[in-house]
Amino acid sequence: MAGDKPSIVFFGSGPVAANSLELLSAYCDIEAVITKPQPAHHKEAFPVLALAERMGLKVLTPYGKKELSELFATKPVTSKLGIVIDYGFIINQDVIDYFPLGIINSHFSILPEWRGADPITFAILSGQDVTGVSLMVITAGMDEGPLIAYGEHPLEGTETTPQLTESLIQLSDALLRDELPRYINKQITAPQSMTGREVSYSRKLTKADSILDFTKPADQLEREIRAYAEWPKSRTVLGDKEVIVTKAHLLPQNVSKIGTIWLGAKQFGFQTSHGILVVDALKPAGKGEMTAEAFLAGYKHLLEQ
Repeated sequence: MAGDKPSIVFFGSGPVAANSLELLSAYCDIEAVITKPQPAHHKEAFPVLALAERMGLKVLTPYGKKELSELFATKPVTSKLGIVIDYGFIINQDVIDYFPLGIINSHFSILPEWRGADPITFAILSGQDVTGVSLMVITAGMDEGPLIAYGEHPLEGTETTPQLTESLIQLSDALLRDELPRYINKQITAPQSMTGREVSYSRKLTKADSILDFTKPADQLEREIRAYAEWPKSRTVLGDKEVIVTKAHLLPQNVSKIGTIWLGAKQFGFQTSHGILVVDALKPAGKGEMTAEAFLAGYKHLLEQ
């Protein structure tokens, strides 16, 4: 029943936020959802906006941090706690201070590792063997607030960003479900340094990240293909055709100069600075995804140009 649930204000915009909001609504009373406004040129609503409207929740859509502060000057909500996941705007200190219990951010890394905009992608790129989710009370600094809880998630070295994202959404929800009551009842406080991890920073990706650079080692490129699977993807040109490589593996040998195409039995790859990046699946421009074997059956001539 709603009366037994903590009342919160949810800040979020993207698909991760939408999935998290839907899960959160099972054990929290969502007083209001604060999300990015819908741009006029977008035909479809942003994920959180669309979900909140379907759920019949109160929705507030300030255009940025200045407008967000102006909104809170009007005292639009009464909840003592905010939760932010995948919002996309900086939240000023005056808005943080509005909530007696502050605002909790569920950040998809084990802080202070991979602070910043894209921790999931950078966990894959780094080749590390474990990542996780941190619940942090936000401050003015980027992902520098006190850590109240974290959970670990092992990495097998085969995950794509979409797959890992879904796993971390579930871990985040489990942490929030368990730890919110304890936090609200002032039963937990903990310094961020409790994880013992080194500070590192992620960044927003650009389209330039999509270009496969064969001067890098093959194992790094294989991680890029998994990390960039959703966006910006991993591209190269074969003959006159752009292709997106969707799956690959490493062959630990060097047979030719960097960038040279390697042909094997029903497979092909690229010589890198260290090892061969063997293509398992790819998507030629204007076509669907196909195996390397199927590509060779129709496009082998591109490899011989």
